[in-house]
Amino acid sequence: MNISKNGIIDFIVITIGTIICGAATYFFMVPSNLAIASVSGVAILIGKFIPLSKSVLILILNVVLLVISWFFVDREFTIKSAYPSVGLPVVMMVFEYFTPNYHGVMNDQFLDMICYLFLCDLGIALMVVRNASSGGLDVLYKMANKYLSIDFGVATSVVGIVISAPAIFIYDPKTGVLSILGTYITGIIIDHYVFGMTTKLKICILSKKYEEICEYILNELHSGVTIYEASGGFTGEKIKELNVIVNRNEYAKIMKYLKSADPDAFATVTNIHDVMYRPKRISKSDSVK
Repeated sequence: MNISKNGIIDFIVITIGTIICGAATYFFMVPSNLAIASVSGVAILIGKFIPLSKSVLILILNVVLLVISWFFVDREFTIKSAYPSVGLPVVMMVFEYFTPNYHGVMNDQFLDMICYLFLCDLGIALMVVRNASSGGLDVLYKMANKYLSIDFGVATSVVGIVISAPAIFIYDPKTGVLSILGTYITGIIIDHYVFGMTTKLKICILSKKYEEICEYILNELHSGVTIYEASGGFTGEKIKELNVIVNRNEYAKIMKYLKSADPDAFATVTNIHDVMYRPKRISKSDSVK
């Protein structure tokens, strides 16, 4: 069986992210009963009434959500998420075995929340860049984004608050408020920093030197470009419009090139949250026709 280099990297990165999330949940979230937007948060709430360990409850909930993801979200995403979805509760089981009576080291719910958010969002970021996730409620967030066009951060906040609010009554007001606050912060981090890492940028360029700019995009960035016929509304002058979708690193290179190649060029930039395409191999021999 041939295993690609990218496949090995995926496995290593996702494993590291899973271990980090599992450690954050076990050592900081569970001891303080923080019902922050996650399956772990749901497990903390229902664990108050069901005599099962948090790791077992998380495993059961994640399996149910994986089945939903397989049919309604994306099968590649489900396959990549299956490993961390099962791996996270397994990591917690290992910690439960070696430290069965662990009750926290901070002895402060606020500090536990900060440590959990830092570590867990770091773990999620590692998984997202490999097109995976810790599973769980990420399935619901993806569904909200896919079918309702709701930003991941907004979906995280809405679903998370529904989960966090009951902690006020199940545990105590302080726990509930910290859970809601943690959920809000998680939504901001995921929307702007975690999923922002995979955000693309669309650049529309109007320039009389469009051929030169197009050559640069094709041969230096090895990126595709679409050329449209445009005309000025005031002058009626015909001009070519270049449309290209790039990552943030490529964006910086294009803007730097534009300033030197054509200072009079007009360019607009917009965020693209998702792109569906079949990658094309562009060689240096390609040229503008």
